[in-house]
Amino acid sequence: MPTTTPKEHVCWGGGCEHSQQHRLEVRDLRVSYREVLALDGISFATECGRSIALIGPNGAGKSTLLKALAGLLPTDKGSLIWRGQPLTRSSHEIAYLPQRGDVDWQFPITVRGLVEMGRYPNLGWWRGYSKHDSEIVERALTAMHLLDLQDRQISALSGGQQQRTFIARALAQEAHVLLLDEPFTGLDKPAQENLSRLFKELTAEGRLLIASHHDLQTVTGFYDDVLLIKKTQVTFGDVATHFTKENIAAAYGQ
Repeated sequence: MPTTTPKEHVCWGGGCEHSQQHRLEVRDLRVSYREVLALDGISFATECGRSIALIGPNGAGKSTLLKALAGLLPTDKGSLIWRGQPLTRSSHEIAYLPQRGDVDWQFPITVRGLVEMGRYPNLGWWRGYSKHDSEIVERALTAMHLLDLQDRQISALSGGQQQRTFIARALAQEAHVLLLDEPFTGLDKPAQENLSRLFKELTAEGRLLIASHHDLQTVTGFYDDVLLIKKTQVTFGDVATHFTKENIAAAYGQ
């Protein structure tokens, strides 16, 4: 993988320390569901300012890896390091966005209300919602081009608008790392292209995106790097070098 200059993450709320490089390291990760092995031997390192396509067949462990990185699943072995510390110490800097099919879109809440939920981890028990928090929410809505939709119920959104709303909530949280489970699934081509442009804006601003992805035809245009897995790791690195027919065949058994 070519050497890149890491981008500093834009910390909208201020008070963000840049004394350590914004680097994520996964070392020899193993995850099981009860006694069934789901992932083993996953090791890679990356930095803010990159987008990673997580590729593999059904049952390869893509969602498992995302949930492990988000702290939603326990690990059997290995370590997850963020900015030189165990990732659990900075969990507020990690945002997990589930598949749209896993979300109750009939829940009675507006776009703005959902994005405001991203501020909750920063409020704690005693601090109330402030003008500063409102400004962060406003900025998140603007970044995802949702200001004109902020009062709309989420049930009335299109698929692309739903994805943008959840990303805006992550931005309101001031997350450095966005973990997305099949963000392009169910979107038409214009919505996919729009979301891809927004991804590029987010990485240019200095965030790290890791997304499970199933459409092999769009990987090269949408992402910087690729992580191919089939319960174990097949390859990791820049798309141009590692997204090859041989590596795809090794992952999909073809």
